[in-house]
Amino acid sequence: MRIARVIGKVTLNNATEELLPGSYLIVRTCNRGTLVSRNEGNDETLVLYDSLGAGEGDLVGLVEGREATAPFWPEKVPYDSYNACILDSFHFEPVMEVD
Repeated sequence: MRIARVIGKVTLNNATEELLPGSYLIVRTCNRGTLVSRNEGNDETLVLYDSLGAGEGDLVGLVEGREATAPFWPEKVPYDSYNACILDSFHFEPVMEVD
């Protein structure tokens, strides 16, 4: 599981039958630098399937790969990442100094 911040949402005007109803969010993954200083230092963005109701600015725990499709088993879904949780708060103390 990785931590990411929601930065937007995807709006579909025409979807295939394989896509389940829900929200599709654009998230930016967090690294130790962004967790400490909240800067926008990480450039990796992903589209995330969300059934929990996360909003812009929320921190979420995302699951990728085969684990992202596990909640839908035995159905086959075309998702690469899934919102497993919405984080209310977290405590992070880096062991090494962050630049």
